[in-house]
Amino acid sequence: MTNEHLKRILFIDIETASVTQRWEELNENMQHLWVKKAKTIRNVSEEDALPSRLFEEKAGIFSEFSRVVCISIGSLVLHENEWVFRLKSIVDQDEKILLNNFLSILSRFEASHKEMKFCGHNIKEFDLPFLCRRVVINGIALPGPLQLNNKKPWEVPHLDTLELWKFGDYKNYTSLALLAEVLGLPSPKSDIDGSMVAKVYWVDKDLERIAQYCMQDVLTTAKVYLHLTGQNNIEIVPAYL
Repeated sequence: MTNEHLKRILFIDIETASVTQRWEELNENMQHLWVKKAKTIRNVSEEDALPSRLFEEKAGIFSEFSRVVCISIGSLVLHENEWVFRLKSIVDQDEKILLNNFLSILSRFEASHKEMKFCGHNIKEFDLPFLCRRVVINGIALPGPLQLNNKKPWEVPHLDTLELWKFGDYKNYTSLALLAEVLGLPSPKSDIDGSMVAKVYWVDKDLERIAQYCMQDVLTTAKVYLHLTGQNNIEIVPAYL
């Protein structure tokens, strides 16, 4: 495998939080619809099944009840025989502005990298579908790389490190942190994890902290991808934009 294809990969990770801080802040229709949605969530204790409690804990994974609060991207550039990994986080309190800023960057990347592909961990099941839905909800046109409707899973060109690790075993789920660890690529230390993003967003109001956490996941994903594709001899130097 030649290394030229690496320049066409846009590594990506998103962070999400509930669309409002509390269930009670939803309009009446959405409150009712969340109660119905909550009944379909499995393995929840009776106490945690309260609509308000469950909303705080689980809403962030459902695109109808949550928003994108951060999109981190990374791309590899060969500079003087050294692979530099350019990293950037896109954040904004206004989700529509955030999405439009991301799509502007995506448009420029696609224009200069024909046949570009996204790469991320579990992006085919979560990040990309979530992004598509939030783009549509915000009334924005879907760009080519996100036009995934009517495509069979194997027709989606994007790269998923979770899928690569499954080796055809679709019952298996392995977190990025665990996968990096077993491959000898410990994830960069972070003071938060995905379960804490909503609190950091709504209570601490610390978008920069979320951005740093998200970028570290993108960097880890790139290292995992190189390892899984037999290119672990490539050393990458992060450059934060």
